[in-house]
Amino acid sequence: MDRRTRQRLAIVEAIEKASGPVMPQEILRVAAANVASMNLSTVYRTLSRMVAEGVIVPVQLPGEPVRYERREAADTHHHHFRCTSCDSVYDLAGCVAGLKSLLPRGFKMIRHDITLYGTCRKCGA
Repeated sequence: MDRRTRQRLAIVEAIEKASGPVMPQEILRVAAANVASMNLSTVYRTLSRMVAEGVIVPVQLPGEPVRYERREAADTHHHHFRCTSCDSVYDLAGCVAGLKSLLPRGFKMIRHDITLYGTCRKCGA
């Protein structure tokens, strides 16, 4: 059920504006600019509904809290870059060629996730 409340629309807009997967606290910061009464409980509740509806998907980076991105982004094979300075995560298009050649004989790769770490443009090179 797609409930079109002001809160949900603000949350959807916050996710769509993001350059990659975002944490609930980041979503709250952006969404609260449009809906002053927004709180973290509302964000979590709405995210849970949206995951159940298949509108967004959780993204789990190793050792990190869960983040969320649009289903369309998740359906396109991509990887992530995490800035170690500001903790932002960005989507990276494309993939590294030749990963299957790294597998030992008899192994079959089903899927893979790659996260690159460093500093983003805002934080400096």
